[in-house]
Amino acid sequence: MDTRLNRSDYIILAMIYLATILLNSYDYYKTGNKPIEYVADFSAVVLTSFACILVFMYWLIPGFLIKRKRYVLFALLGLLSLSLAGIVEYTVGFWSASEDWGKYLKPPRLFIEGIFRGSDNVGIAFGILLAKKFYESQTKIVDIEKKQKENELKLLRSQIDPHFLFNNLNTLDALIDSDSDKAKEYINRLSLIYRYLIKTKDVEVMELSEELAFAENYLFLINTRFGDDYDFTIDQKASISEKFIPTGALQTLLENVVKHNKPLSNKAVKARIDIHDDWISVTNSKTNNAPRQESLGTGLENLKARYGLLSDRAPIIISIQEEFKVSIPIIQLSTES
Repeated sequence: MDTRLNRSDYIILAMIYLATILLNSYDYYKTGNKPIEYVADFSAVVLTSFACILVFMYWLIPGFLIKRKRYVLFALLGLLSLSLAGIVEYTVGFWSASEDWGKYLKPPRLFIEGIFRGSDNVGIAFGILLAKKFYESQTKIVDIEKKQKENELKLLRSQIDPHFLFNNLNTLDALIDSDSDKAKEYINRLSLIYRYLIKTKDVEVMELSEELAFAENYLFLINTRFGDDYDFTIDQKASISEKFIPTGALQTLLENVVKHNKPLSNKAVKARIDIHDDWISVTNSKTNNAPRQESLGTGLENLKARYGLLSDRAPIIISIQEEFKVSIPIIQLSTES
């Protein structure tokens, strides 16, 4: 859940504080409070409440509840934050009412009073914000899951796409007459690709080593079909052990190169897969020729949507005049029980 405040959150808080000031103004008027009490008390309530909400939304919840799962420490720090906010509000009210400082509460009663006042001032606004954030996060998850299902259906359709089979069978037919050994290798690679697609159709992430093995088979089909039109290289700069990426991510990036780039004047489209510690990048030279296939541009969008659910990092796309580069993050699986 993203706990950062957005524009609508600030509008809701402003409405809550405005309603609080109006209701309390009526009570202050009936009891004959002095003008200084209006200004000081209402300012203290709004500022301490807002500061406490910021502490919870930007520090306590993301730092101790979501990431570290330190529930006891979260509860203790939460009570301390509420108490400090309540003590400040109580002290300002004590001063604005010109009370006798000899009657000022002593610890631990002051701490307890701070908790009650802080909870009272923060509770309604904080509860509404949390409910809103929960609803937004659930809506986002449902939307991403819907996109994932659409992507899975598209992938399943591509596996049995007659056009895909037709192209590969044509290539295979030509190989049988010209190079029977390569035809056998082509059949073997094609069967490995289909076996992998069937095995992983319901898997969200796969080991990078498995995805690279799949990519090598896929590149064999591309190179066999298009000859020297595409020049793919793999530059492994880091270990691939115990690293994961979304299933089919490399296929999406390789398809993107072929779909959107056609060799110009017998000059091959150069593409490079770079493997780093935390990222994998696919970089290709760009041509001005029309792409081989009409594309709806949904491949990269679906990949970004999947990363939105699987990771807190997103793919980075850089497009300049002569080069196109897509970098996808390595996914670290949690080792916590």
